[in-house]
Amino acid sequence: MTLRAFALAAAVAPVLAGLALPAQALDRRVRIVNETGFTIVRFYGSNKGSTSWEEDILGNDVLRSGQSVVINFNDNTGYCIFDFRAKFEDGDVLEKTGVSVCEIGTFTYR
Repeated sequence: MTLRAFALAAAVAPVLAGLALPAQALDRRVRIVNETGFTIVRFYGSNKGSTSWEEDILGNDVLRSGQSVVINFNDNTGYCIFDFRAKFEDGDVLEKTGVSVCEIGTFTYR
């Protein structure tokens, strides 16, 4: 290996290492925004491997129209794909499947 090739390999290696982050190191925080005109009274986010909606993430809180909340979807499973379920004060339910929480920073209900 020539000196030039070695120098190039040494310069590229840290960049490639940074691109190969393990799934656990990815940011799974997503801002959930409510722009519907109705209050979200329950919100669920279940990873792709789950067979249930798990627990209501809002708990005793609600998400009024015009408000937002940041939720960390890191459940230590390594999953990036989640399904969302929002239940509104009028009983309507909106579900969105296949949301990549590792790729988006904001999810808006309109």
